[in-house]
Amino acid sequence: MANSASGVAVHDECKLKFLDLKAKRSYRFIVFKIEEGFQNVTVDQVGQPQQNYDDFVACLPADECRYAVYDFDFTTNENVQKSKIFFIAWSPDRSKVRSKMLYASSKDRFRRQLDGVQVELQATDPSEMSLDIVKARAI
Repeated sequence: MANSASGVAVHDECKLKFLDLKAKRSYRFIVFKIEEGFQNVTVDQVGQPQQNYDDFVACLPADECRYAVYDFDFTTNENVQKSKIFFIAWSPDRSKVRSKMLYASSKDRFRRQLDGVQVELQATDPSEMSLDIVKARAI
């Protein structure tokens, strides 16, 4: 089904991979991209469970927008192991204006397709999604 604001549809693989991340913890992260020629969101890359946050950040292109989900494991102040799923809207300053507009207008509808996301971040620079920021938002 296409997004009314942007006309972008969500490929079924996106939802299936997200369910695998959420239910089975098959992936550490998933990076999604909009295939502009086809007007749909597709899976760009997946990270294996043993990969870490630095591996995830390295997958994000410096000059192209992406959506991503990251399964973040952490320990609370009470020493309890927890996990939260982050949705990250990556829109670097160096990306094309048209691309930024397309991602911005499609984000809310795509985000609603991913039932189970607990924290949302928007970033235009790696410093806006540093590990310290992610930890602070998780707790």
